[in-house]
Amino acid sequence: MRVLIAAGGTAGHINPALAIAGVIKKHCPDAEIHFAGRKAGMEYKLVTAAGYPFHHIEVNGIQRSLTPKNIVRNIEALWHLALSGSKAKAMMREVKPDLVIGCGGYVSGPVVRCAAKMGIRTAIHEQNAFPGVTNKLLAKDVDVVFAAVNAAVEKLGAPEKTSVVGNPVRPEIFAQDRAAARAKLKAGDRTVIVSFGGSLGARRINEVIADLAAWEQKEPRNILHLHATGSRGVELFADLAKEKGFCYNENLIVQEYIENMAELLAAADLVISRAGALTLAELEAVGRASILIPSPNVAENHQYYNALELQKAGAAVVIEEKELSGEGLVNTVAELLAQPGKLQVMGQMAHTLAEPESLEKIWAKLAALMQIS
Repeated sequence: MRVLIAAGGTAGHINPALAIAGVIKKHCPDAEIHFAGRKAGMEYKLVTAAGYPFHHIEVNGIQRSLTPKNIVRNIEALWHLALSGSKAKAMMREVKPDLVIGCGGYVSGPVVRCAAKMGIRTAIHEQNAFPGVTNKLLAKDVDVVFAAVNAAVEKLGAPEKTSVVGNPVRPEIFAQDRAAARAKLKAGDRTVIVSFGGSLGARRINEVIADLAAWEQKEPRNILHLHATGSRGVELFADLAKEKGFCYNENLIVQEYIENMAELLAAADLVISRAGALTLAELEAVGRASILIPSPNVAENHQYYNALELQKAGAAVVIEEKELSGEGLVNTVAELLAQPGKLQVMGQMAHTLAEPESLEKIWAKLAALMQIS
């Protein structure tokens, strides 16, 4: 069986796609799995690192703010869109897939649509309660629709073929040994804090994490803090370190991107991050306390509402960006650390929300679609 998976844009699309590829290989070791995406996107790096063949197709979103720079981008986007149909057809001829799966991002659109028109069996997975435009357009054409939550079913517009399966979490997230992960970091008895704002980096999160790092170093604290700045935050965070008087050392490890997220989540006591669907699924899977700062720049403010579910369960503290300050974050962290056992209890509550069977549910539907016993 040959499978082509299209996903791009963010890790929230790509990592679920890799997880689905993994469960297919688990049940069908001889399956030949290919990926489609942008070479300039993070999908190229993640997919090729995982060892899958990668097929390039350039698809970009339209910028709504009409600055001179964005007008140029929009012209390029329209040009790529015009070429995407023929490129998708050429890809189908080259790969000859039996099944095409879209996991979100603009690249999913032309690839999955082309496959459906050619009579190739198709499926899509929607990670959020408020579906993206691409998946809403594709839902009527594909054979199987997977939704992470019930709230997305009606919005996708194809309830008769939609199954609620949760968000697939990579098997390596479950497979980590916490003691071994902490030992590898030489964490000892320190509280491990992991913070990040996404692959590109979120300026406001970098700013308040800088305030937190300065507080951590004002007096000896038993904390090991690992922070990912994102690609756009490397220089900013270095400048903030100089401005606020803290330094990178054995208690503060700063890098652009977290390559070993599974290990760090296993070692962590507290995670500070955005509230993307994949991040929440992984926090639930490993059972970790969190401070969630939902992105305000997403459709229907869906990160905020997703994050509230963890806060209601006692698993997270949610801080909206409009209310976010360095002092407020410091106070929140200090309050959590001042309560013995608080982070452990929050982690246990997060674990009650996990969907550990998500990948097997997805496989069962795909196997039925492909008539695999």
